[in-house]
Amino acid sequence: MTNRIVTWWRSHRLNRAIAQGNTQFAEKLLQQLEKSDARLSLSAKLFKQRLNAERTCRHYRQQVNTLHQKLQHSHEKLKKLEHQEFLEAFETPGFIPPDPQFIHSIIEKLKLVECDAAKLQCTGIYEEIFYDFEYHLAEFITEELQAISPDKLPDYLSEALEDIEGLKRGLDPQYCFKLTPHVYFLKYFLENVYCTYIAWFLIYQSGLLPKTLKILDIAAGPGTVAYGLSLFLQSSQEFLPSPEEFHVSYYSLEQLDNFQYRGLQFWRRYLETQSKAVNAYFRFDTGDLFNFNDKLSKIPPAFFNFIIVSHCLFANPEKRTVAHQVYRQIFEKSLRKGGYVLLIVQGTKLFKANNWPKTEDVNQEKILIKDFLKDLDLELEWYKYVTSTGMRTYLPNFGDYSRKYLPVHQHISPLMQEYLKIPFESHYSIDDYIILGKR
Repeated sequence: MTNRIVTWWRSHRLNRAIAQGNTQFAEKLLQQLEKSDARLSLSAKLFKQRLNAERTCRHYRQQVNTLHQKLQHSHEKLKKLEHQEFLEAFETPGFIPPDPQFIHSIIEKLKLVECDAAKLQCTGIYEEIFYDFEYHLAEFITEELQAISPDKLPDYLSEALEDIEGLKRGLDPQYCFKLTPHVYFLKYFLENVYCTYIAWFLIYQSGLLPKTLKILDIAAGPGTVAYGLSLFLQSSQEFLPSPEEFHVSYYSLEQLDNFQYRGLQFWRRYLETQSKAVNAYFRFDTGDLFNFNDKLSKIPPAFFNFIIVSHCLFANPEKRTVAHQVYRQIFEKSLRKGGYVLLIVQGTKLFKANNWPKTEDVNQEKILIKDFLKDLDLELEWYKYVTSTGMRTYLPNFGDYSRKYLPVHQHISPLMQEYLKIPFESHYSIDDYIILGKR
């Protein structure tokens, strides 16, 4: 009788604890009832089921949390592994492995859009790098032009401008006038540096930038290719090997000593403004490309891992034939085994030289590129057509387009308006084939 009373009393208190939400006390009373082997009431059984369900739920939650932590750890481990595999995929001895973070940064800054497998649209620049460079260039040009007699300056500028503007009429300029380098600096230099910057970025992205870079720049002008490389190296310093591990040898081959001299003057001045120097060696050689037998013997044999011909496709068929013959000789003699030839050609000029209309047909384009390389005894590694408009064909309202979408020449544009009487702003634009070939 006493046990029944105790059991009834515990059940009664259990019901009250459950009703009051005192789960901890109710659980204690349930344990006492189970130890006494008393028959559980319906409410006690339901409470026991509830406790079991809650324990099961807590157990599953713990398992889920544990699995989530393991999954997160595995994901982070996988990301590190994928990054390491990406680097190892390009970890060719002697080459700089490309960094995905830096590549993403440059793509964003340049606003690079892959239109198709062979075409890139580019409507941006690395402002911190290019605008600083442009500022120093404008300062240099201004001082140079102000040193010339005001009576003679207009005529000097006019004759140089008329010569260079022959490019628009399909003529090969002489580039031989007193202020030819200065007019080139104003009209075309920034675009060509911009293009060579992109070319070096694409080479780096391909995993083909050597730690020891030995460059022969044919028809180098003022050293445009070296400037493009210098700006690229500035923007990628934290991702490159230390100066002790990275070395550049640059050999400039140019017919016009005035071009070389002005380019070297500005180069020395610009380098003084840079906080970090590149471990580099430079050699400047002046020689006539069309009378080259003596000079050819002085170029180091099998030495260069990059030979570059940038914006030097002659419009005149006879000159082009002779130039290609010389190029072939230089490639054969001076390109080391496993080296590359970088060719940069203005889009319209490449098609016009082969009497082809510009086309969006990629297959026709590939045929043209391969024929072009075949004439130089080269095989295609890869090529990209880089354009500001996203089109291979001509955009009629390009002026309106550039004002709306392309970055302006902040420091050079005012000088063009002042000295060349150009009534509108100029912009960073590109319309070039960047072609990497090999023997």
